[in-house]
Amino acid sequence: MPVALLALAIGAFGIGTTEFVMMGVLPQTAADFGVSIPTAGFLITGYAVGVVIGAPLLTAAAVRLPRKTMLLAMMGLFTLGNVLFALSPNQEFGVAFRFLAGLPHGAFFGAGAVVASSLAGEGSRAKAVSMMFMGLTLANVVGVPLGTLLGQRVGWRATFLVVAVIGLVAIAAIAKLVPHQGKPVEASLRTELGAFRRPQVWLALAIVTFGLGGVFACLSYIAPMLTDVAGYSPANVTLLLSLAGVGMTIGNYLGGRLADKALMPSLYVALLALASVLAIFTITAQGKVGAAITIFFVGVAGFMIGPMMQARIMEKAGGTPSLVSAAVQSAFNIANSIGAYLGGLVIAGGLGLVAPNWVGATLAVLGLSIAVVSGGLDRREARTEQRIPALVG
Repeated sequence: MPVALLALAIGAFGIGTTEFVMMGVLPQTAADFGVSIPTAGFLITGYAVGVVIGAPLLTAAAVRLPRKTMLLAMMGLFTLGNVLFALSPNQEFGVAFRFLAGLPHGAFFGAGAVVASSLAGEGSRAKAVSMMFMGLTLANVVGVPLGTLLGQRVGWRATFLVVAVIGLVAIAAIAKLVPHQGKPVEASLRTELGAFRRPQVWLALAIVTFGLGGVFACLSYIAPMLTDVAGYSPANVTLLLSLAGVGMTIGNYLGGRLADKALMPSLYVALLALASVLAIFTITAQGKVGAAITIFFVGVAGFMIGPMMQARIMEKAGGTPSLVSAAVQSAFNIANSIGAYLGGLVIAGGLGLVAPNWVGATLAVLGLSIAVVSGGLDRREARTEQRIPALVG
């Protein structure tokens, strides 16, 4: 694999750490700002809103820039956002700077996926994209636990200053290791937006939204599920989340390789596996061993889907992949919001702390249904293409 993928993975590691470590240091941040935990939760929401808005907006604004320049600019903005957040005087500024840090998230991954794909040979493109996303999954194994520990021992501001340093390392690595890409051929906002006229692009985004929404319905409430249902102490939750992160890393690795061999059949299997594991978790959550094993497989099944969908949407976008590739990150964060909202809804309705797993399984089945429809359109298009030469002949 090209060494340039290491630079992209470092950037992904920093982004993954800043996105998820906020959950680990939320109590310390709330105390420092003098607000309640629910109010401090807007620091998480602010970042997610930044991702959803920034992914299409910044990609569209910079559509004619060389992709290496785009990557450097996005990491620069990311680093600035984290430095400013670490220096925030109050909650209001904190939310604003978290929003700023989230803006380049999707645009970085969108441009990075296109660069990773272009650096790999035919038949290895999804694998290359998964190597970049390996940084994101490793953030859940290493970055988030260490960042949480640092925040608890030294202070949350130190955590985000370290994230900013990671951003500077990523900038240096991209400048040194990523080859010059040149300006995208015939790139324009009109041609990039033209990809959204294709039904398959919207189906792919829907698969991400609902399929991965199933993962977040579960993970958003995993801490109380593990403590109040499985019986773990709060001190063990971080270790169990790291176990889920290991599963995510393995799933991401497998997803990239399976997508290069047989994309749609592998996607069907991944979504079916996710629905099954989440349904099983409603039972295994009652015990410590079962819960630990199942949370690992939730990570594996859920994060197999990511590189598959990134490869799928780039394939369906044709020669204009940048904007739709970035839109995957918007769909990912919408999935996060939908999963968390619906999971909270069933808990508030008195259905219990394991009920979000049923929600997750249902969303995964919905994602699978959309994938089957998308695969059916592929087969119909293939049959049409076969008929046309016969009719002409």
